[in-house]
Amino acid sequence: MSYIDTLSLQTKEYYKVLSKEFPLFLNDYIETTEMQKLDGINQICGGYWRKIYSSSQEEIYSVLKHSIGVALIIWNFTKDKKQTIAGLLHDISSPAFKHCIDFLNGDAKKQESTEEETKDVIYNSKEIMQLLERDNIKLEEVCDYKIYPIADNETPKLSADRLEYTFMNGVHYKKVWNIDEIKEIYDNIFITKNENGKIELAFKDVEIADKFINGASQLWPLWINAEDTITMYFFADTIKKMYEKKFIFKEDLYKYPEKKIIQLIESCEDTNISKPFKQFMNCTKFIECDEYKKDKFCVDMNVKRRYINPIVNNKRIYDISEKSKSKIDNYLNTDITRYAYCDI
Repeated sequence: MSYIDTLSLQTKEYYKVLSKEFPLFLNDYIETTEMQKLDGINQICGGYWRKIYSSSQEEIYSVLKHSIGVALIIWNFTKDKKQTIAGLLHDISSPAFKHCIDFLNGDAKKQESTEEETKDVIYNSKEIMQLLERDNIKLEEVCDYKIYPIADNETPKLSADRLEYTFMNGVHYKKVWNIDEIKEIYDNIFITKNENGKIELAFKDVEIADKFINGASQLWPLWINAEDTITMYFFADTIKKMYEKKFIFKEDLYKYPEKKIIQLIESCEDTNISKPFKQFMNCTKFIECDEYKKDKFCVDMNVKRRYINPIVNNKRIYDISEKSKSKIDNYLNTDITRYAYCDI
């Protein structure tokens, strides 16, 4: 039985929307050790494990599921094997808690530091290197998906990666659409050339693009709000303390699923680590402020802003739709306080 066969009916239906044909060559790559470990890492990062989210989720939205989704989008639009495999492997170097570790690395603005080891992870995988040799593909052709603009591009352009996590965060993080609505939006997308002469995913109709922006814009504020930002920093701070006391090591983040590391933190003999963590996991009060609070867990709110301004009829939706322009402006003009804290 393949990994795909084990998935829920909802996920299988979603994948069929992304690509009517499932390219069988992906299965061998999906089954490799390095890819399978991504199934224990949640795409929603540390926030998933807080009871407000985990108790309501029927199925974990893992980095592996995200990666497969990205690969299927690329395959659907390009039928290019190299680009599709690059999309599948793009998050292969993700540690447990994913972008929380970018915060630990001082990369809250771009959240790309954990991608730096992608080439090394692929190169050091005997399984994947054998598959690449079988398929006559060079390491350099799949170790950086940024060389393929359909796979990834700069914000706020539309790419397979950005499209996939927007769709599925709109299912798992906040309910903004269902599979039928995703299909309606997805079927309206095609490949065009942008204002810089590079290929990019675009919409055929303004009405559908507006519908996409209406849903996506409900997600954007969640990724910059106090709760999400504090959660990222709190997990980063906790992992740092676990490192310092040698309760876990960096390699553990690449070896164990997140559930196992959560257990290690909660059972940690140092109550200065385990007690605050347990309190935080049930915390519901997150407060924004203009001045740093020394006696609280207080963080800087200057983090990455994710949003999309797709092409429709050779123009950006921002320039041709008042509805979408208003949604984008409301988000970009959101006044964020300098700091936020929780009473831990």
